Amino acid sequence: MSLAKVIEVIAEGSTMEGAVTNAVKEASKTVHNIRSVYCENIKGIVENNKVVKFRVNAKITFVLED
Repeated sequence: MSLAKVIEVIAEGSTMEGAVTNAVKEASKTVHNIRSVYCENIKGIVENNKVVKFRVNAKITFVLED
């Protein structure tokens, strides 16, 4: 039987895809066996009337080791 755990992180990137990728990349430095990422609350950061960055709340699921 496998047991999974979910952590929530906030990540930033120059695109939405970049923000999601950064969430997984940074989490994988200390978390192993990542299986999925679920994003909520995508936020655009605006400066001088332009979107310059994106932030996401990402729920990262990983399987615990035996």
